[in-house]
Amino acid sequence: MPQAEQDRSVFRAIADPTRRAILDRLRKGPAPVNELASAFAQSRPAISKHLRILRELSVVSERRQGRERVYRLEPAELKDVADWILPYRDFWQQSLGNLKSYLEND
Repeated sequence: MPQAEQDRSVFRAIADPTRRAILDRLRKGPAPVNELASAFAQSRPAISKHLRILRELSVVSERRQGRERVYRLEPAELKDVADWILPYRDFWQQSLGNLKSYLEND
């Protein structure tokens, strides 16, 4: 997959607030689909669709445990997002530092 297409995939994974909330929950550790779905007002099929998208984009993995499907975060896939955001973080820290200096010296 070309790099630009892969980047769009990772950004697509985090574009939806429900998917971001699922990823936030999975940072705490693996969870079965029913546990994930219970945290949302959306239907279980809607949450399953979000999980399918995340799985297809390799941001989460799925494994069968008995009759349940357990999902796990695959954080390495989010590295492209972190690399893209980092310069903006540095920009805002510098800008806020400049604003603080301006306000303290005025």
